[in-house]
Amino acid sequence: MITITDSAATHILGMQQEKAAASQRLRIFVEAGGCSGFEYGMSFDDSKEGDAELSHNGVTFLIDATSLEYLDGSEIHFDDGLNGKGFEIRNPNASSTCGCGRSFN
Repeated sequence: MITITDSAATHILGMQQEKAAASQRLRIFVEAGGCSGFEYGMSFDDSKEGDAELSHNGVTFLIDATSLEYLDGSEIHFDDGLNGKGFEIRNPNASSTCGCGRSFN
C-alpha cells in the first residue's frame, strides 16, 4: 500500500485539475538513475496494460508492478518548509537515499 498525506493530496488534486486531461491519473514510478541507483518520478498519464490503479486520500493513481515492489509501504508527502517545497517519498524499502531525496538504493 502507498499512502498520500493530506498536504500531498491537496497539491496533487490541484495540479491534476490544472494540468491533466480528464482521463489522466497521477503515475508514480521508479526508474534507473540518480546518484543512488534508482530515481522516483511522478507524471500525469493514461492507464496502460499491467498498471495497478490505487486510491488513497482522494487521489487515484497508477503504478506499474515493478515500481510497486520498490514503493510498497511508502508515504508521499508534500513539504512546504524552509528548505523549499516539493514532494517527498518516504520509502521504508530504501537502504540509502541521496541528499536531494529523489534517488535511492
